Amino acid sequence: MKRQLSRKQKVAILAGTVGLLAAAGTGTAIAVGGGDDATDRPIEGGALEKAERAALEETGGGTVTGTEVGDEESMYEVEVTLEDGSQVDVQLDESFEVVGSETDDESEPDD
Repeated sequence: MKRQLSRKQKVAILAGTVGLLAAAGTGTAIAVGGGDDATDRPIEGGALEKAERAALEETGGGTVTGTEVGDEESMYEVEVTLEDGSQVDVQLDESFEVVGSETDDESEPDD
């Protein structure tokens, strides 16, 4: 014998399904388009040591102030702040070889 769902049960099931779909959609939006911070992963472990060493060698010193795995420009990105306050983003490949660097100093006056 088949049991029929009441109208209240059908509404409750529908409301629950809509709520789950909304939650899943929100989670996907955060994971996919939540901005840079949603996808940034810092470099960890032995890779961090190698990346820091390569970046500081490239810049001639400074302090590592940020790292990222899977940067849009390279495998690793290391942000180094120099003594003068300027920042250099050093791009590294999978072998921790420098593939590029860019100074990001907003304190310099425009000419």
